[in-house]
Amino acid sequence: MVNWNVHRKEMEWGGRKLVLETGKIAKQATGAVYASYGNTVVVATVVAAKEAKADQDFFPLTVNYQEKYYATGKIPGGFMKREGKPSEREVLVSRLIDRPIRPLFPDAFKNEVQIVCTTIAHDKKTDSDILAMIAASAALAISGIPFLGPIGAAKVGYIDGQYVLNPTVEELKNSELELTVAGTSEGVLMVESEANELSEETMLNAVMFGFDNFQSVINMINELKAEAGKEPWEAPVFPPEFDELYNRIEKEFRTKYEEAFNEVDKQKRSTRLGELSAEVNATIDPENEFETRYALDAVEKLMHSVMREKVLTTGSRIDGRDTKTVRPITCEVNLLPTTHGSALFTRGETQALVVTTLGTGEDSQIIDGLMDETRQEFMLNYNFPPFSVGECGRLGSPGRREIGHGKLAWRAIHPMLPKDKAEFPYTIRVVSDIMESNGSSSMATVCGSVLSLMDAGVPLKKPVAGIAMGLIKEDDGRVAILTDILGDEDHLGDMDFKVAGTKDGVTALQMDIKITSITKEIMKNALAQAHEGRIHILGEMAKALAEPRPEVSPNAPRIISIKIPVDKIREVIGTGGKVIREIIEKTNTKIDIDDDGTVNVAAIDKKDAEAALEIINGIVAVPEDGKNYHGVITKIMDFGAFVRFLGSTEGLVHISEIKNERIASVTDFYKEGDKIWVKCMGTDNRGKIRLSAKRVNQETGEDA
Repeated sequence: MVNWNVHRKEMEWGGRKLVLETGKIAKQATGAVYASYGNTVVVATVVAAKEAKADQDFFPLTVNYQEKYYATGKIPGGFMKREGKPSEREVLVSRLIDRPIRPLFPDAFKNEVQIVCTTIAHDKKTDSDILAMIAASAALAISGIPFLGPIGAAKVGYIDGQYVLNPTVEELKNSELELTVAGTSEGVLMVESEANELSEETMLNAVMFGFDNFQSVINMINELKAEAGKEPWEAPVFPPEFDELYNRIEKEFRTKYEEAFNEVDKQKRSTRLGELSAEVNATIDPENEFETRYALDAVEKLMHSVMREKVLTTGSRIDGRDTKTVRPITCEVNLLPTTHGSALFTRGETQALVVTTLGTGEDSQIIDGLMDETRQEFMLNYNFPPFSVGECGRLGSPGRREIGHGKLAWRAIHPMLPKDKAEFPYTIRVVSDIMESNGSSSMATVCGSVLSLMDAGVPLKKPVAGIAMGLIKEDDGRVAILTDILGDEDHLGDMDFKVAGTKDGVTALQMDIKITSITKEIMKNALAQAHEGRIHILGEMAKALAEPRPEVSPNAPRIISIKIPVDKIREVIGTGGKVIREIIEKTNTKIDIDDDGTVNVAAIDKKDAEAALEIINGIVAVPEDGKNYHGVITKIMDFGAFVRFLGSTEGLVHISEIKNERIASVTDFYKEGDKIWVKCMGTDNRGKIRLSAKRVNQETGEDA
């Protein structure tokens, strides 16, 4: 029997037991934690290289979250029958883990670090994203790797006016908020949320509710660290010679960098900064290993100082704006003649071309995850081609950035979409192609998507706009909050805080902090300033299109919905789908039938949809006694003729009901395929439908 040196901590948290354990699983990793919450289990491992590569000039951190299908007793679909490329959810959770921990590594630490979080059990009640974040934090804490954590994390719901800590999957369905928050004991580092038009105050209090409630988790991780933590690595620092190198570069180049940052045009500024980097490199002795290694860090520190000092001392930003002004905005709709909805949203040097396509239920996206298979009827795809920043690069499948930005825009718009499928039975796909980028292309995507959706005739409850806020915070207490940040302000600043919402409330937040934490007061002020900016942007959008068009685009399919009895679904579909295929081919339509009997008929020409519905109504209709119907003779017998009417309904016209006088043979009057009018006379003692032809005027269909 193996003797494991197991260390275990547990506590009640949010109505469930949280357990952190180390010493039994994955012991060869630098740090490993087995974490459970409810009956959901995640294993987090951390591995770090003992030394940094000699020429390493950035921090190579990789975070991978993965889900094993066996966690819920499922076998993966597809030909290979095994887990393959990361799903969208796995990518999003990987980003969720990465964002709050990345700022907490020392600047001088350049060793490669890989974090792998694996969901190995899932109870379908307690989601694994928060647990994975906590497990990763705990694995880092005990690893000995230089890390300024641990972090805690929590999910916050808002149900019946009350905040709920870590709501279950079922509770989230009734929640007006799904907010994830992470941070240290000092403050918040990351926020991600979707909300149903909640006020800034409600959102802020939700963040603080989560912050307060994950402090016990941080304490628990620290207790585990005290018992099971490995010997701490020596925290790397820039050598004393770095200050000498920096001071030399600053003395010679600071004025030149100040001039470069006064260039308003992004391309010209980037070109000048590139030239300055070349000039700096020319002063570096290629034989001096220290200078070649740390020159880039010195230049980065200088640019950081130049940009920030300009804002803090003058109140003027790179492009000449003050801290609260939004860049000039231009909005256009209905650009593309063949699409269902299109918009071009331009804000400064950031531009999004957004197109909406409307489809049927068949076009919805099937998502096969750990839990049940679901259908996504609203899709938003974000693309960031290299030409948008004037670069050459690879075009291919979406990366983490594209998936993350697309999901943020999705969360911002989703609460405003029509929920009633009877009201709007369309599947919606929005594609945002970034044409230019200089900061906050995800928020440009939100604005452009809303305009495109309204142009397509999607009945949004209210228009949504998004804005990105920045922060400059110095140790001496000086603070500046920046509205509508540029790319350089994002890169050299301390915060990227994206806020989206309507005129009445917030629908999405995403906040990433690049320093150890920020205060509640800073968040409050940033939200208030973002509200002003959002209202301004909504006003500019309204100049192009203030509300959804009254009807869907003429290029979009027309969808008409009806409801049929559930027991009639089989008749409409027919054996092997024969009946519905015939209807589709005959009427040139698309037909979807839900399990509840909802039938959606889609066609470019409304007349085709109406023709298909007429056939379906005929199939499901129940014959009424005494009512006249038009039908076709399907079979001739000695005793009468069988007639099909109301779709597939069939009845018998007895020979005595053909004419008022006695006749010798049915064939004297009818042949198969003849169309005749009949009256429903009820059913016989065997339940068969009795029909009469003699009681109906065959010319008019009226009673004889």
